[in-house]
Amino acid sequence: MSSASKGDRKASLDAASWLFNVVTSVGIILVNKALMATYGFSFATTLTGMHFATTTLLTVVLKSLGYIQTSHLPKSDIIKFVLFANCSIVGMNVSLMWNSVGFYQIAKLTMIPVSCLLEVVLDNVRYSRDTKLSIILVLAGVAVCTVTDVSVNTKGFIAAVIAVCSTALQQYYVHFLQRKYSIGSFNLLGHTAPAQAASLLLVGPFMDYWLTNKRVDAYDYGLTSTLFIILSCTIAVGTNLSQFVCIGRFTAVSFQVLGHMKTILVLFMGFIFFGKEGLNLHVVLGMAIAIAGMIWYGNASSKPGGKERRSFSLPTSKTQDYAAVPVSSESVEKV
Repeated sequence: MSSASKGDRKASLDAASWLFNVVTSVGIILVNKALMATYGFSFATTLTGMHFATTTLLTVVLKSLGYIQTSHLPKSDIIKFVLFANCSIVGMNVSLMWNSVGFYQIAKLTMIPVSCLLEVVLDNVRYSRDTKLSIILVLAGVAVCTVTDVSVNTKGFIAAVIAVCSTALQQYYVHFLQRKYSIGSFNLLGHTAPAQAASLLLVGPFMDYWLTNKRVDAYDYGLTSTLFIILSCTIAVGTNLSQFVCIGRFTAVSFQVLGHMKTILVLFMGFIFFGKEGLNLHVVLGMAIAIAGMIWYGNASSKPGGKERRSFSLPTSKTQDYAAVPVSSESVEKV
């Protein structure tokens, strides 16, 4: 196969992976918003545990059918990954409870510079001037259209720091483990999802009771709300996998930068389905700035020297084509 054909195929797989992540991520946020705001199911941590339990079930079925090959991942790496991932989920929910929505959004924006710092320190990645400026433009645009009231206290600040650092580490670790052990996205999910499901389902009810003062077992599970929970769990499988696929194919920083496209889409879809309150020139301007920054980032980072790793200490064996397998989880954000 010619290099041009390989390049076209890679570009097509990259676009398909990213599109799948955008569709599933936006879909699950809209479903969860309806589930929590309309039907009062505010148990975010427990719901995330259900998501991983569903993902675990699917990986077990696919492995029994031969679609997932047996692979090895040290328990120490699994424990570290699950620790980072669960701290990210719990930290985000606690941060949202203790901080204003404005500071919560600012904390989410800081994940990009933190992810950049991890790549610079751990992978010796260097960014061009245009790449850095495009990231700043994305941050500015998202801040304009999402950040409103900003208030913070000591415990809220600590929760936000834990949430941001653990999320950045979890996303970096996805890329790191796939490169180090040459395993695909479903294989990595097969190793990590069971531990996340067990830990979140064990801790989730207590965490949710602490956050909402409501018991998940006392919730009135009607037919419609149960169907929404099932739909949320189903979409979450795609969200979990597509996140691993995208970070494996790109990097945690690229995933974060382009991920703000989902923030813009969620805002836009929210205005369509849940009313146009809050839609004004200020928000539209912020969306336009963010989208311009994302386009600039994609162009700048793909150029020679735009974003490159100066040294690479991991094994050089060829990794799997992550998008070839049959397709945090984005953490569930409380509404």
